[in-house]
Amino acid sequence: MSLADQCCIPCRGGVPPLKGDAIKNLLAQIPGWEAQNEHHLFRVFRFPDFKTALDFVNRAGAIAEEQGHHPDLQLAWGKVEVTIYTHKINGLTESDFVLAAKLDRIA
Repeated sequence: MSLADQCCIPCRGGVPPLKGDAIKNLLAQIPGWEAQNEHHLFRVFRFPDFKTALDFVNRAGAIAEEQGHHPDLQLAWGKVEVTIYTHKINGLTESDFVLAAKLDRIA
């Protein structure tokens, strides 16, 4: 099953964040994303104007609410910067990659 077809699983803590090959393998499934310092996922989505970027933010917000997993979204004219990580463990889980794939699908 593709990452975008999976659901985010709430993290209860007490698990180590993903590292090394686990991140590389999942990152290969979401082209365009970076795993910065093995701590968070980051991507810039570009749009032709402010309204289209805002529409993306609104759709991303709906997905975040549905999944119970909330990215940091920075809206600017023609672009949206997205940062995703699991705050509970201060690092990456598979759910972060699932959310990234879902955002790719709506971009």
